[in-house]
Amino acid sequence: MTGNVLFLMSDEHSREIAGCYGNPLVRTPNLDALAARGVVFDNAYCNSPICVPSRASLATGDHVHRIGYWDSAAAYDGRVPSWHHRVRAAGHDMVAIGKLHYRSADDDNGFSAVQHAMYVLDGIGDTHGLLRRDRRVREVSRELAGEAGRGMSVYTRYDTKVADATVRWLRERGKSREDGKPWVLFSSMVSPHYPLIAPDAFYDLYAGIELPRPRFYGEAERPDHPVIDHYRATWNYDEHFDEERLRIGLTAYYGLCSFLDFQIGRILATLEESGFADDTLVLYTSDHGENLGNRGLWGKCVMYEESSGVPLLMAGPGVAAGARCATPVSLVDIYPTVVEFACGALDARERALPGRNLVGLVGEHPADRVVFGEMHDDGSMTGTFMVRRGDWKLVHYVGGPPQLFDLAADPFEARDLAGRSDTAEVQRRLYEELHRIVDPEAADRRAFADQEARIERLGGVGAILARPDFNFTPLPVS
Repeated sequence: MTGNVLFLMSDEHSREIAGCYGNPLVRTPNLDALAARGVVFDNAYCNSPICVPSRASLATGDHVHRIGYWDSAAAYDGRVPSWHHRVRAAGHDMVAIGKLHYRSADDDNGFSAVQHAMYVLDGIGDTHGLLRRDRRVREVSRELAGEAGRGMSVYTRYDTKVADATVRWLRERGKSREDGKPWVLFSSMVSPHYPLIAPDAFYDLYAGIELPRPRFYGEAERPDHPVIDHYRATWNYDEHFDEERLRIGLTAYYGLCSFLDFQIGRILATLEESGFADDTLVLYTSDHGENLGNRGLWGKCVMYEESSGVPLLMAGPGVAAGARCATPVSLVDIYPTVVEFACGALDARERALPGRNLVGLVGEHPADRVVFGEMHDDGSMTGTFMVRRGDWKLVHYVGGPPQLFDLAADPFEARDLAGRSDTAEVQRRLYEELHRIVDPEAADRRAFADQEARIERLGGVGAILARPDFNFTPLPVS
C-alpha cells in the first residue's frame, strides 16, 4: 500500500528555535502539534551546511563528494536521479511549490508540475564563493545587521505566496480524491533565512522579551581555529552588530520562525480539511541551521550543531505519536523515506545509497549509526568533513587541526577533545568511519579542481569579482 507525502521545507531554521525542541520562548504551535502527533528527530543533520549543496544532496539521496554539486555555483541540474524523478516515473503527481535552489527551470528536475520556483541567480549562482583560498571580506555581510527589523521583506511576501499556492493545490486535489492516486507535494519556504525582517505581528511577539544572548559571544570565548577564523573573517557579519542591533536581529529571527510556523499551520489545516491527513506522511525539515551569533558567527557553513543540525519532524500512517528518536539521521534519509512510502520498494541503485527509511530507523533506534556532512563552499578555506556516531562527533579539516566533541557531556561544543590521550581511541574509530565514507584529501582536491575550472570558464577571478555580489538569492522567481 502506498500513500501521499507532504514534504515541508524551510531555510536556515535552527532547531533550537522551536518549541518541540525545548525552546520555552518561541511560539511554534503548529510545528509543536505536528511533533506531538508524530516523531521528533533530536539529532538530525544536513549533509552540507549551505543551501545549494544541501538541497542537491537531499534531492539525490547521496553525498556531495559523490554527486559533485560542491557549492553555491554548482546547483542541482537533474543530471543525477532524484526522488522527484522516481515518484513521477511511478505515475504519481510530483509537485514542487517554492524554493528549490536548483540550476534552472530548463532542466528536468523530476517534477510533474512546478509553481513559484526559486532557482539560483541566472542559472549560475553565487560565483564569489568559488574564491575560497584567499582571505577576503564579503562586504555584503554588513546587510544582515543593517536590514534587521520589522516589516515585510521580499522573502516573507514570497513565503506567503508559496503557502497560498500550497493551500490552493491541496484544496483542488482534494476535490479529485476519488481517483485514488498517491501524490507527493514539495512545499518549500525561505523563512527564517535572512534578511532578518519579520512582519510586525510576529516581530511584536518578542519585542518585549529578553531573548537569550548568543553563547560564547565574547571575544575571549570564541574558538581559536584557523578554518573557523577564516569563515568569520570572510563573512564578518558580527562586526556590524552592536548591542541594539543584536537585540533587533534576534527578535526578528524569532519572529520569522513564528511567521514560518503560521504558514505551515495554514497548510496543515488545509491538509486536514481536504481529507488527506489520514493517508499522508508529513515531513518537515530545513536545509541547514543558523549560527545566530553563537561564537560570533552568523549564517551557516560550519559544522557546529547550530549550523549543521536541522529540525526534522515526521507524522502520518505508521508513525508513532509523541515519539522522539535520538538516533543520528540526515537529509539523505529523505530519499528512501519518500520513495518507499509513495512508490513501494527501492530498486538496487537506491538500496546502495547511504540513506535509510526514517520510519524504520525510529523502530530500530540503532545507537551506533553514523551520519556524515561536508563543506566545500565560500568561507571554507579547505574541505571540512564531519562524522557523528553515537554521542561523539569528529570534524576533520584538510590540512588543519581536527575537532572532537562529546555531545552527551558537552551539547554546546565548548570543549574540543581532539588530540588528547584519553580520547585517542574514540578519535581513531571516528577516523575509520570517515574513511569508510570518503577519502577527504582526494575529495578536497577534486572540489578545488572543479571550482578552479569553473573560475576559468567564467572568465577568471577578475570577471567573477566584477559580477554582482549578494547576501541572499534575489527574487523575482520563475
